[in-house]
Amino acid sequence: MGKVIEGVTLAKNKLVAPVVKWAGGKRQILHEITKYIPSEFSTYYEPFLGGGAVLFELQPEKAVVNDINQELMNIYQVIKENVDELIEDLKKHKNEKEYFYKIRELDRDKERYSRLTQVQKASRIIYLNKTCYNGLFRVNKAGEFNAPFGNYKNPNIVNEDTLRAVSDYFNKANIRLACQDFEDALQSAAKGDFVYLDPPYDPVSETASFTEYDKGGFNRDEQLRLKKVCDKLNKKGIKFLLSNSATEFILELYKDYRIEVIQAKRTINSKAEKRGDVDEVLVMNY
Repeated sequence: MGKVIEGVTLAKNKLVAPVVKWAGGKRQILHEITKYIPSEFSTYYEPFLGGGAVLFELQPEKAVVNDINQELMNIYQVIKENVDELIEDLKKHKNEKEYFYKIRELDRDKERYSRLTQVQKASRIIYLNKTCYNGLFRVNKAGEFNAPFGNYKNPNIVNEDTLRAVSDYFNKANIRLACQDFEDALQSAAKGDFVYLDPPYDPVSETASFTEYDKGGFNRDEQLRLKKVCDKLNKKGIKFLLSNSATEFILELYKDYRIEVIQAKRTINSKAEKRGDVDEVLVMNY
């Protein structure tokens, strides 16, 4: 059973799951996050969507979901509108090193890249995500995909069941997909709605930054702006839940709210010894 919202219940589909691996993905701590999510709300808001693990776990009937990353939001738009074409295009890709770099290079030539269809762009990113090293979206300062070939034996490039299930969910439920600044994405939120915030985390050290998923970055000034947005939501009586790293800066910033410290496994790191349990926080105003 899904959540009962405005008298309508959608049955939850277990096949609805993330279609790309994303830095800071929430699959590892879903069981912790879902413990704190209110049982009832009208519209679900998620302004930093990323891989969408929380959205796909909850499968709310009504949602406004957003990410500043255009490539990512294009994937979701294409899954919603052209899933058959996307699946057919994904089948064309090869798990070969030379082919991988040929596809990766496409965004180096802006004019040629602009001639790709939205389906081809979405297919390219899913393919690169499934076959690149460590399987994540990473760009350089120019916004060009720069993760190397992963050399995996049998990557699941065409996950047809999941793609169709996500498409079905996007079309049956009332889901608005947006690609804008997080603050703008929350403009329509009102009392009775619920907001889940999963921004790029405050780095626990100088080198441990997971902000490379978008060339814009997310620094301390942005963290402070996000806190002001949380204060505005609170004043409007809108419930919010925020994930972040348990740094002194974040703990101090949100000290007036309820903070739960949880353990998360970090799997995305090039150094194996840097993967493992780390403290994260869940901040909420209820």
